[in-house]
Amino acid sequence: MNDPDPFGNEPERFRTDAERFTRAPLLVPVETIHDDPADVVVDLPTPAFDVDVAIVGLGYVGLPTALAFHSAGARVAGLDVSLSRLQVIREGHPDLMPDDTERLQDALVDPDFTVTADVAVLSRAAAVIICVPTPLDDHLVPALGILQSACDTVVAAATPGQVIVLTSTTYVGCTREMLVEPLARRGLTAGRDVSVAFSPERIDPGNDRGPHEDVPRVVGGVTPECGRRAATVLHTYAKQVHLVDDPGAAEMTKLLENTFRAVNIALANEFADIARQLGIDVMGVIQAAATKPYGFMPFYPGPGVGGHCIPCDPQYLLWQLRRERIASPVIEQAMTGIALRPRRVVQRVRDALSERGRGLAGARVLVVGVAYKPNVEDLRESPALEILAELRRAGAIASYADPYFATVTLEDGSVLTGLDDPAASAPDLILVHTRHRRQDLDWLAGHPLVLDATFRLTDLPDRVTL
Repeated sequence: MNDPDPFGNEPERFRTDAERFTRAPLLVPVETIHDDPADVVVDLPTPAFDVDVAIVGLGYVGLPTALAFHSAGARVAGLDVSLSRLQVIREGHPDLMPDDTERLQDALVDPDFTVTADVAVLSRAAAVIICVPTPLDDHLVPALGILQSACDTVVAAATPGQVIVLTSTTYVGCTREMLVEPLARRGLTAGRDVSVAFSPERIDPGNDRGPHEDVPRVVGGVTPECGRRAATVLHTYAKQVHLVDDPGAAEMTKLLENTFRAVNIALANEFADIARQLGIDVMGVIQAAATKPYGFMPFYPGPGVGGHCIPCDPQYLLWQLRRERIASPVIEQAMTGIALRPRRVVQRVRDALSERGRGLAGARVLVVGVAYKPNVEDLRESPALEILAELRRAGAIASYADPYFATVTLEDGSVLTGLDDPAASAPDLILVHTRHRRQDLDWLAGHPLVLDATFRLTDLPDRVTL
C-alpha cells in the first residue's frame, strides 16, 4: 500500500504518560455489519475490558508481537501454557533481538504488561491474537494439536465485542473451521457478536533490518467489518495494514510468500550444483543477475533450509492440495530438492575427501555452526542435524562447534557435545554450515580442507564449495 493508513487517518494511539487510566480504549464501540443489507444494524455491547490485547503463545512470534503492542501503549497480557517459558520471560532471558530485549526490560516493570498461564485473562481482553506453532509430524502432515487446543481455549472464553485474530501459519479454511464454526456452536456469530480474522505472522528471527512496526500486516476478515476491526487492532503498532477479501485469501498469502522462497532457494541450489560442474562461480553469477533492476530477485544456495517457515509452510499447502486432488508439480519438485539437500551436502563431503585420497568412514569431520540460520539460537529443522546424523551413519567421526549450543540431540537420540576449541580438534574436513557474527573463524585459514556450504567465505581462497 502507498498510504500507510488504510483508514484515511492516523489511528488513535494510546497515551504513554503516567496516568495510564486516562488512555483511550483500543476499540471504540462499532456497529455490526451484516452480510444481508436488509438486516438491521445493531450496536455491539461494550464490555468493560481491562486488557487491550491478549497474546496466546509467547514464542518467537508471540512475544515480539506482545512487546510491539506494549510499546505502542496497549495493555497487554501474554498467555502461554509452558511455565518454564514464562519463567524465562519473567527473568528477562528469552532469545530476542536487541531491540526486543530492551522492550522486554521496560515491559516487565510495567503493571500493564503481564505474562500468565491463566486462561481467565482471555475473557478480559478486547482483542485476542493467536500466535502458536503449527509444526509437521514425521510424515510431513500438519500437526494441528497445539493450534486446535489454542483455538478451543479462545472460543471457550470468547466474549461479545471481542476481536479474535489467528496469525499461525496454516491451511486455507482453517480460520473458519477452528474459530468461526465453533464460535457459532457457542451461539456467537462472527461479524455480529465477535470479529474474526486471519493475519499471517511475519516475524523473521535474527533479522535486525528494522522494527516489527515497519513490516506491513495482511488482514482478511470473515466479514468486511471483521477485517476493518482486526486491522484497527493491528494498526495499533503496525504502520501499514493491507486488507484482503477474507481469511482464506490471507491464509494463502502466507503460503505463497514462503512457497515462493522455497522454490527459489531450490532453484539457487540447483544452479550452484550446475555452476560448480561447469567451473563457474555461482555467487558471481547471482550478483551479476541482481544488477538487473526488474524481473529478478536474488536467492542464494546453501546447505539446506531450516526454521519453521520454509521447510514447513509449503507442506501445509501440499497437504491440502493432495486432499483436494490439485496438482502442483513445481512445488512438489522444489520441496523434494530441499528435503534431499542435506544428503547432497554429505555426498559433497565424501567427494571432497575422496579427491584427497581419504574415505568418509573414519574421517574426522567438523561442522561449524548448527543453527538453521546465522545469529539465532534456533535448531528447528536445521539441516545440520540431518547432516551430522548422515555423517555418523556413514562411519565418519562427526563433531560440531556453535557458540549458541553446548549440546545437540540427533534424531536417533544421540547427544553430541560441542567443541569449545574447534581449532585444536585437527579434523580431516571442516564443513562451514552456519556463520555467526560472534564466532571467530580466522583459524580456518590454516586448514587444508574447508567445505564452505554458505558460499560466503571469500577470504579463504583455497576453500571448496558445495
